Amino acid sequence: MSHSQYFITAISNSGGAPEQAYRKLQNAGACPSAPYGEMFKLEVPSLMVGTLDSLMNLSDDLGKTDSLIESIVRKVEKSSSELAGKKATELTVGGVPSSRYIQQFAWDYAKYPNRRPLKELVSLISSGVAAIDEELKQLTNSFGEKQVALQDAKRKKGGNLMTVDLNDVLDERIVRNTKIYDTDYLKTIFVAVAKSQEKAFTTEIYKMGTDLVGYGGPDWSNNPSGLGQGTAFGNQVDRHRVRGSPVVPGSLEYVTADNDSVLFAVTILKSMYEAGYYEGDEFVQGTKIDLEEAFSKVLREKRYIVRDFNWDPSSKGKAAMALEQLNVEVDNMRSGLTRWCKTHYGEAFVAWMHIKVIRVFVESVLRYGLPVDFTAVLYKVAPGKETQLTEALDKTFGTPKGKDDEDIDDGEEYHDFVLIKFDP
Repeated sequence: MSHSQYFITAISNSGGAPEQAYRKLQNAGACPSAPYGEMFKLEVPSLMVGTLDSLMNLSDDLGKTDSLIESIVRKVEKSSSELAGKKATELTVGGVPSSRYIQQFAWDYAKYPNRRPLKELVSLISSGVAAIDEELKQLTNSFGEKQVALQDAKRKKGGNLMTVDLNDVLDERIVRNTKIYDTDYLKTIFVAVAKSQEKAFTTEIYKMGTDLVGYGGPDWSNNPSGLGQGTAFGNQVDRHRVRGSPVVPGSLEYVTADNDSVLFAVTILKSMYEAGYYEGDEFVQGTKIDLEEAFSKVLREKRYIVRDFNWDPSSKGKAAMALEQLNVEVDNMRSGLTRWCKTHYGEAFVAWMHIKVIRVFVESVLRYGLPVDFTAVLYKVAPGKETQLTEALDKTFGTPKGKDDEDIDDGEEYHDFVLIKFDP
């Protein structure tokens, strides 16, 4: 990236030879008596003028288009820098540094035909850069998603029992010695607990979720003589008059531990059926309530981590292989995106410079009139000489503006000649 500032300046030839205007511009700011920068000729092609109204409308839009294309150039540049990190190198335009391209600018007649109407030409340039912007968004989003997947895989591979793939931690002996149920009515869940929470967890596990399950059916244990006798059933029984936890008493088992956390297995009621009922002559089907999800929510509120686990001996080591594959994919995507940035930075930069040249043409025609008769140059401003060069140009080609009578138009400087400043 070039850190020099550039001025594009255009003045009327006033019927004289372009060489005279060129010498005036050189004497104003790029000579021994005014060493404010280095000056280069700027080729401005003969473009189609159109009507005065169309030029005025285009002039209003060109500033916005210029800023929009610059922002896309910066995006590509920033993406390239972030991808390369400390290995970042200067991006080029057509194989040369951007500063050299600017100083040796030549209109690309094949890509941007100068005899097309100006509005069409600006649209052609803008649409090309917009396509670059859209493609960059898609590529960076895909790369970002792949990076997230890689970080997640690393976290699972190198984490503790709260994050690691349990198939990589638990072996066949541990699984065989753990009572694991997964039936229509019971489900064993695995819970990872920080070691600092172990005592609290083992103390309160059977008391957790005490409002989740309704146990209020007929109680023949207190009245065995009623066993087998007719009784209320279905929706005639308030099952929720007695509530309790879904945890099966005595089912808590220690599974394994690491330096940071402990893994437990606990068996719970898997679901609860709410009886159907009649509404008039129509029967409303009963529903099944998922107790596993409800109890998992209770555990999460206490910062206990419910781990998804399905024992699969063949998957042992697959996480490491998946991690390695993700590493390869991320590296390949980074390399591809870096190459893409190098190529499309140049394309966007070329478009940006062509828009600036069109701006110079339009502003010069509006300011100096027809026939088209002006000379444009490019100044590479010497470090710290921006103000001196601006004042020197004002002194030579216009009326210097004092602090009190400075003419500001829409927040921009006004000069009696065409002046466009930019930092590549």
